[in-house]
Amino acid sequence: MNSRERTFLALNFEQPDRVPVDFWMSKGFKRKLESALGVTEDMFLDSHDIDFRYIAGPRYIGPPLQNFSDGSSDDLWGVRRKTVVVPTDGGAESYEEVVESPLASATTVEEVLDYGHWPSADWFDYSDIEAQCERIRKQERVVVFMGDRLNRVSQLKPAMYIRGIEAIFVDMGSNPDLAKAILSNIRGFYRSYAERIFDAAKGKMDILLTGDDFGAQDRPLISPTMWLDFLGEGFTEYVGIAKGYGIRVMHHTCGAVRPFIPLMIERGLDILQSLQPEAPGMEPRELKAVFGGRLAFHGGISIQRTLPFGTAEDVRREVEDRIQALAPRGGYILCTSHNIQADTPLQNVNALLSAYKDCGRAVGNRSKGH
Repeated sequence: MNSRERTFLALNFEQPDRVPVDFWMSKGFKRKLESALGVTEDMFLDSHDIDFRYIAGPRYIGPPLQNFSDGSSDDLWGVRRKTVVVPTDGGAESYEEVVESPLASATTVEEVLDYGHWPSADWFDYSDIEAQCERIRKQERVVVFMGDRLNRVSQLKPAMYIRGIEAIFVDMGSNPDLAKAILSNIRGFYRSYAERIFDAAKGKMDILLTGDDFGAQDRPLISPTMWLDFLGEGFTEYVGIAKGYGIRVMHHTCGAVRPFIPLMIERGLDILQSLQPEAPGMEPRELKAVFGGRLAFHGGISIQRTLPFGTAEDVRREVEDRIQALAPRGGYILCTSHNIQADTPLQNVNALLSAYKDCGRAVGNRSKGH
């Protein structure tokens, strides 16, 4: 059974030969891995029979992004960012931290509408999309489009960057028209951007990964009512556009998002990514019992505790537990809850991959035995 057959069986809530596997890692861990093993990312993924592959997507060809004397620069949205390097015991991670939110001082809808840096789908070259998909299809892997961290089909995260994290939430409560104007402009760009990508893929893309964090570590960021009022329409639009092209939709959100799961299912979501095990309400067995058969799950292996701080035995036990909880009758993609970070010991990643192989295949074999 190849990766595509295996994955689509699982997403149809049937039992494949083994649990499908994805692998998420940060840039810092990727550098650490390549240095330690002397292999490229693709060689590493192939050697461990990872089922998912992510295309790079369209190439930015828009107006030059402004650079500043302090080393900061504008991103696609006109948000000023600066690279921050965080040393760790296992290497270093780098992040593009927000220096300035361009609409932080806006008080009216007119200021939002007059903002001169709303992006355009015309700022990208889509000509290589089909070839990117075709290369993965020839390997019989699953084709996923995610985009980079600063340009992922979303709503709330760009609004946080453009307006400011605290400000956009205050707006939802006290200045809803301003918040909706910001979100409407974000959605307008991503609707056109996604359609251009899907058109260019010519039926060769399998999954769209949208990404918006709706939860904090211990609670949702907003109420379900507010989610419906501000984000429900956009979520529905994104899913609907992808489904119109025969593409399944996976959504990434960190945190405690249990109250939003029924709302996302109602809007056609296929796969929920993250399953952050430390977050309240995200217990795998309960989620499977309530939503299994209607929603597939991706993730669930802790990058905050088990992988960086546990033993190899701890890692294997957690993989076994997630498989037992989520994999029966399909509907589960094995992966970590987020990117493996540079401070994660390589021996724990080796244990992770060994457990994926041994325990994931055991589920398929048990199913055949019944």
